[in-house]
Amino acid sequence: MSRHTLSVLVENKPGVLTRIAGLFARRAFNIHSLAVGPTEHEELSRVTVVVDVDELPLEQVTKQLNKLVNVIKIVELESTTAVQRELMLIKVKADHSSRSGVLEIVQLFRAHVVDVVPDTVVIEAVGNSEKLDALLGALEPYGIREIVKSGAIAIGRGSRSMTDRALDRSSRPTH
Repeated sequence: MSRHTLSVLVENKPGVLTRIAGLFARRAFNIHSLAVGPTEHEELSRVTVVVDVDELPLEQVTKQLNKLVNVIKIVELESTTAVQRELMLIKVKADHSSRSGVLEIVQLFRAHVVDVVPDTVVIEAVGNSEKLDALLGALEPYGIREIVKSGAIAIGRGSRSMTDRALDRSSRPTH
């Protein structure tokens, strides 16, 4: 099995996410990450799904997704042709004696401290999963208290726009 990132452009309507997730669940595919948000067009949302699956079953799911009435376009984003990021908040033990070491690591990874109390700090980091894993490894000796991680979001490189192309195609008259 290999990891695949799908960018799914959908109508911004209730129940769309449930139908998409249900399709993966019926196939017993484990969704590694799922992120949904608005696009530059208020009537559209983008669903980014990262899933571990073989090529052939992925093709079948993609065909079934395309049949859903609220799905407008699906693109598989390759790591070489897309920018992919995740957001992570990490609560780390950082008392007076260890705080400077933690802050050094934060600076090294270009992360940010977003909350400080006497015995812990909360760190915000953005990056690909390898960078975030490396940051966790560096902070582990200090004592990680809690982690919250978003799903991956991704966008294709270059000047082409997935939403503009999809809207152009959907507004053409059919004969």
